[in-house]
Amino acid sequence: MTYKFDIIKHRKTYLLIALAVMAVCVVSLVWQGLNLGIDFKSGTRLDISLAPNAKIEKAREALEDMGYNNPNIRIGGTNNEIVIFRVDKSLSRQDIQKIKAKFQETFNLTPKVQEQRVDPIIGRELASNAIKATVIASLCIVVYVAFRFEWRFGVAAVIALVYDSLFTIGMFSLLRLEVDVVFIAAILTIIGYSINDTIVIFDRIRENMETMKPKKWEDLAKVVNVSINQTLTRSINTVLTVAFAAFALWLLGGESIANFSLALLFGLISGAYSSIFVASPLWIGWKWKAMQKKNGEPVAAE
Repeated sequence: MTYKFDIIKHRKTYLLIALAVMAVCVVSLVWQGLNLGIDFKSGTRLDISLAPNAKIEKAREALEDMGYNNPNIRIGGTNNEIVIFRVDKSLSRQDIQKIKAKFQETFNLTPKVQEQRVDPIIGRELASNAIKATVIASLCIVVYVAFRFEWRFGVAAVIALVYDSLFTIGMFSLLRLEVDVVFIAAILTIIGYSINDTIVIFDRIRENMETMKPKKWEDLAKVVNVSINQTLTRSINTVLTVAFAAFALWLLGGESIANFSLALLFGLISGAYSSIFVASPLWIGWKWKAMQKKNGEPVAAE
């Protein structure tokens, strides 16, 4: 069997790139954290509908006149007609009515105001449940892949998933994008998609291991390279197809699913990279050491 791309030959470079990306994401998370949405923080979010292309400067001045220093606001909506104002406290009905009246006076129209309110207990419960869901999903994946293939495949797959999740979370931290419950749904979707792509490659590796029966490092590297090359076109085509759909949703889907679609795009990019350049290179290193130990040979890095 022949192959076009020698992934294993440059595996250390690919792994170093992944480590560098993860380091940047970790630094961003430690340095500035996440821009948590109202779902994970106590407070109130107001979506104030105004005219298309609303001026955020006027909205900021109106809120500052009311005593909200450095207000947390941004523009949203298909036509930039919604001012999204978030405050880390519970606003009363009177407070909301005052804000509505102030915007009516400032923009010379009657705004429509949608309110979301979360207390601290609910916010903590949502954050806790989101972490539990991600951990449980990862553990189930390890168990399934270890049972279906072997434990080394399972561990390599989960490390790749950690990379995908950390890359997406890190990008949201770097870009200061809002993280809400929908974002958690995107992370779980990314995990499901990425593990599917990784399992396809692992399944091909297992099939080729049975037919090629490698004994030397060169043979084992050939098995992995052939397996990746055999599935490479499928992986790229699948990623591009889903990425086009996610991009269309981000571009045209509206404010409510914009961050979900963007998270999917980040996850698709990282998932394609990790399935090809992280999971398999990690597995081959562990597998080669196990083969050497089984044969009673001294273990040496290749």
